[in-house]
Amino acid sequence: MGDIKENKMGTMPIRKLLLSMSWPSILSMTIQALYNIVDSIFVSYTGEDGLTALTLIFPIQMLMISVGVGTAVGVNSLIARRLGARRFSDANEAASCGFMLSFVNWAVFALVGILFSHKFMTVFSKNETIIEAGASYLRIVLIISVFLFVDITAEKMLQATGNMVTPMLAALVGQIINVILDPILIFGLLGAPKLGVPGAAVATVIGQCGEAVWISYILFKKDHDIKITFGGHPFRKQIIKDIYAVGAPSMIMQSIASVMQLGMNMILILLSPTAVAVMGVYGRLQSFAFMPCFGLNQGLMPIIGYNFGARDRHRIVSALKEGYKISFMIMGCALLIFQLFPHQLMTMFNASPNMYAIGIPALRTISWCFLPAAFGIVCGGFFGATAHGFISLWGSMLRQLVGILPLAFIFAKAGGIQMVWWAFPLAEIIGLVYMTIMIRRVYRREIKVMEKPVND
Repeated sequence: MGDIKENKMGTMPIRKLLLSMSWPSILSMTIQALYNIVDSIFVSYTGEDGLTALTLIFPIQMLMISVGVGTAVGVNSLIARRLGARRFSDANEAASCGFMLSFVNWAVFALVGILFSHKFMTVFSKNETIIEAGASYLRIVLIISVFLFVDITAEKMLQATGNMVTPMLAALVGQIINVILDPILIFGLLGAPKLGVPGAAVATVIGQCGEAVWISYILFKKDHDIKITFGGHPFRKQIIKDIYAVGAPSMIMQSIASVMQLGMNMILILLSPTAVAVMGVYGRLQSFAFMPCFGLNQGLMPIIGYNFGARDRHRIVSALKEGYKISFMIMGCALLIFQLFPHQLMTMFNASPNMYAIGIPALRTISWCFLPAAFGIVCGGFFGATAHGFISLWGSMLRQLVGILPLAFIFAKAGGIQMVWWAFPLAEIIGLVYMTIMIRRVYRREIKVMEKPVND
């Protein structure tokens, strides 16, 4: 059983392997990007206050997902490396610990939801409609986040064994449930109660429940290279340390994006409230470019992690090259769309004339960051798979906190609203230089010295 999966990541031609392992994640994450847009459109029909409420609570949702994904990425990397090194018992221990950690993370955020949802909203708004809508939504998604944490962790475990199709199907099930229930629960269709903005939260957690049930059934009832047990000592200190050596940087990196978004909003709102709305539109649209690349990374990481454990230098280098090629193709297509069709993209969000005037140049300018970002995303996957997650962390901080925010502030003062958008591509170029230096360093120190030669 173990040898079949092991041979797949150790012997199958890299391009075929990467495509076969990546397309399910690419598809599921693209569907997730589509859902984010559709969900926002539905909520916008409840009124501007509803959309404002969702925007205000988004950083907390990002933080919750950051903790879940960060932990799961650490579990994924540890399992893949132990399977590659043929330490199957240790891989089972890592899986068991990771699964239990998902419940610990849920308990923390459930407590936050109970105690601080309403207080959080009052910090940002005095509008009672916005406060109540946001607090209700936030309370629901935090208290019932157990399904989200279980689903994310189980997905990454299966991906570490080479199973990419099951997580994709689980995500598809959850997103379909969510999209179907959104209009029903928000607007009270088919005899359902009209819940408004909280209806979107209920639809979200029901969809997450569907995902978690599906993928947990596969994880526990079907044969895999890993087996989760609930006895013994699942919270061994060394296992947790190994998980978060990779997972903590990933967690912090995603949290940095939330801080960056908050800072950008503070800069933009001084220029024009419409600019903040344009930034929100860009955030939803750019996910169609970035999500497929993140999906590619989910297929790339276990391949690199497995062959890093097996000390196969040729396959590591080949996987990186293929990852770069595909990532550049995805981002290149997205760049063309943003350059050629910004008006049509803005129309999807019922843009006002002022929004068109600001948004069209903004989309064309910011999208120049896509190509250097493609390189950075693949490098981040490499560092995560080889237990160098903190290199990616420093790179993310360099781009978003040291790069984007100071540059945006300077450009806003010097050139106004049309100049501020150039902070994004310039910050990505800074990140590209950093990633190039670091990947060359890791290659010389750890990859080049491996026994198996590179057959370029």
